[in-house]
Amino acid sequence: MKWLLVLVPIAIALEHFAPGNDLLVFAVAAGGIAPLASIMAQATGSLATRLGPGLGGLLNATFGNAAELIIALAALRAGLHDMVKASLAGTIIGNILFVLGVAMVLGGTRHGDQAYDARAARTQAIMLTLAVTALIIPAAYLAIVPQAQVQMTSMSALIAGIMLAVYVANVAFTLVRSRADAAAAAGQADHGDLHHGPQWTPGKATAVLCAVTIGIIWLSEILVGTVEAASEAMGFSDAFTGVFVLAVIGGAAEQATAIVAARHNRMDLSMSITLGASVQLALLVAPLLVLLSFFVGPHPMGLVFGPGLVLTILFAVIIAGQVASDGRADWLRGVQLLAVYLILATVFFLVPDAAG
Repeated sequence: MKWLLVLVPIAIALEHFAPGNDLLVFAVAAGGIAPLASIMAQATGSLATRLGPGLGGLLNATFGNAAELIIALAALRAGLHDMVKASLAGTIIGNILFVLGVAMVLGGTRHGDQAYDARAARTQAIMLTLAVTALIIPAAYLAIVPQAQVQMTSMSALIAGIMLAVYVANVAFTLVRSRADAAAAAGQADHGDLHHGPQWTPGKATAVLCAVTIGIIWLSEILVGTVEAASEAMGFSDAFTGVFVLAVIGGAAEQATAIVAARHNRMDLSMSITLGASVQLALLVAPLLVLLSFFVGPHPMGLVFGPGLVLTILFAVIIAGQVASDGRADWLRGVQLLAVYLILATVFFLVPDAAG
């Protein structure tokens, strides 16, 4: 993927010298973010190995969804609240349905039935259910009591605070567990094992992490500045772009790691990455964006998702709970997960207001 780094300077140059070609600028910027996200994952993996399982897991939990957070912040500054919510929802369902589906298909066709720790997976699935419940309740409450719209801003801020408190509790619980359990609960603590080559020194990893973060911020600004025009040029709705385009771009590194883990017959790590990343998005990234919207962007963002997004997330979480129930994975389950993802993509593509 590193050869795609050539797209980073090209995207910056196109922004200045071809400002009218939004579709080309969008595509090149999106391609440039993917290798930067991959390098960020490698740098955090190297630092995590040096810091040990506790602090290493916390570091990976913090930076695991950094690309998604940076892209969402850029969209938040531009006032694209609907696209921010669609991107968050899309990454959650993409992890559960698309990434886990591909991982099970590739791992199952290569190794047959694959086993994983059902207890750890159920723990993550329960946490994900709790997290998604917090995302669904405001929309359900508003549907029942429409006149409560005026209270949505303060309600969203309070719920966001509660979600962050739960995330802190989850991190604290992870830090005091044993070495093996900490790696599984963090969801990403073993990522460094899947990167080939020698581990970086802490100084090099920190420097690379800072440089890559700046690069992702720069490209994210370019990406968000062209996303609406590019969506119109491609014939995509804002909801489809957020759920099925931006979500894939932001989570490219995590998705690749989960799939590689399954191919190496490490389905436990693959499950931990996909479910753990979704938990972090719901409990950390989403509430952070709500609170930051009071200081960033034209107006605060409420924690109210459209009915279509609510149903989509709910279906994905229900399926995740069923898949994580028995500690066994095979290629047919992967096909079933991918079928649901493709059905949802078809609905969002053909019905522009599906996110509603």
